[in-house]
Amino acid sequence: MNNIQVVVIGAGQAGLAGAYHLRRTGFEPERDFVVLDHSPGPGGAWQYRWPSLRYGKVHGMHALPGLELTDADPTRPSSEVITEYFDTYERTFDLRVRRPVDVNAVREGPGGRLLVETSAGDWSTRALINATGTWDRPFWPRYPGQEAFRGRQLHTAQYPGPEEFAGQRVVVVGGGASGTQHLLEIAPYAAATTWVTRRPPVFREGSFDENAGRAAVALVEERVRQGLPPKSVVSVTGLPLNDAIRQGLKDGVLERLPMFDRITPDGVEWRDGRRVDADVILWATGFRAAIDHLAPLRLREPGGGIRVDGTRAVADPRIHLVGYGPSASTIGANRAGRAAVRDIRRLLAEEAVAA
Repeated sequence: MNNIQVVVIGAGQAGLAGAYHLRRTGFEPERDFVVLDHSPGPGGAWQYRWPSLRYGKVHGMHALPGLELTDADPTRPSSEVITEYFDTYERTFDLRVRRPVDVNAVREGPGGRLLVETSAGDWSTRALINATGTWDRPFWPRYPGQEAFRGRQLHTAQYPGPEEFAGQRVVVVGGGASGTQHLLEIAPYAAATTWVTRRPPVFREGSFDENAGRAAVALVEERVRQGLPPKSVVSVTGLPLNDAIRQGLKDGVLERLPMFDRITPDGVEWRDGRRVDADVILWATGFRAAIDHLAPLRLREPGGGIRVDGTRAVADPRIHLVGYGPSASTIGANRAGRAAVRDIRRLLAEEAVAA
C-alpha cells in the first residue's frame, strides 16, 4: 500500500495543470502526490487525434501554466505538436508521471482516506484530483437495425483521416465541430456524403469574445451544479462561421438532414420513406465523462451527473473533478487545476488542525 497526500488521475491538460499547481505550492512528486496516467506516453487525448487535424486547425489550444507553447508549425499534426509539448512540460517541472497505470476503482479506505486501486498497486490518499476527461468514453447512439448494417461503423475516436473514405458513400452523424470537420475533409474523396443531426446546427457569426465565453461556461456550470451530466461548451456556443464552413454551405456539403429513424443493411432510412445508401456511418456524436472508476463512492445524483461546486464534488470534498463540465476546455482546465489545489490545501490544513 502506498500512502500519499494527493493522487492525480490523468495526465492530459487538466491533470498536468493540477500537478503543476501542487508542485508550485510545495507538494513534492512521489513524496506528497503522484500522477497516474493510463496512456503509454505523454500527450493526453491529443496523442490519439487523427493525423489530418493539423495544429493550425485546433480551436483554442491554451498553453499549460508556466510554459508557453511557442513557434509550433501550424501544418504539423496536432497529435505530434501537443504530445511533444506535454512531454517537455512533464520533464521541465519534474512531474514524474507514472504510466501506463489503469485506475480500476476509487473507494472509501480506512481512517477517512480514499483507496485508489490500480493495475500498479493501491494508493491510500487524503485527496484526489480526477482529470480523466472524456476520450475513453465515446458515445455511440443506438438505432433500430444497427447490428444488421453491412458497411463500416466508426466513431470520431477511431477516425483515420479522409483518404480512407475514397469512393465510398459516407453518412456523418453529429452537429458539432468534429462532424463538420470530418465532412469538409471527406467530401473531396468520397463518392457521396450525407450529414444528419438531431437538431438543426447553429452557426455563430462574429467573434467569440471573453464575455460570450464566460456566459457559455456559466450555462455548462449550472448543469453540473444541479447534478446533471455536463454538456460541452460548444453545445451552447454554436459553430463558428469561418471561411471553410461558408464554403461547405455553399457547396452543399453541409446540407443537413434530420436524424434518420432506422439503419438498414445498406444504409439509413426515415419514417417518411426517404433512404440513403451508405458504405460507412461515421458517428461524430461526442463523448461522455470517463468517471466509472468513481462509482464505488456513489457520487452521482439522480440526474446522472456528479454535482460539483467549482471543482469539488459536493458529496465528497476530498474529490475534485478537473476538466469536467465547465472546465473541459484547455483554459478552463488550467484555472480549475489551480482552484482544486487551493481547496485541497485548505482541506489538508483543516485536517491537520483537527488532528
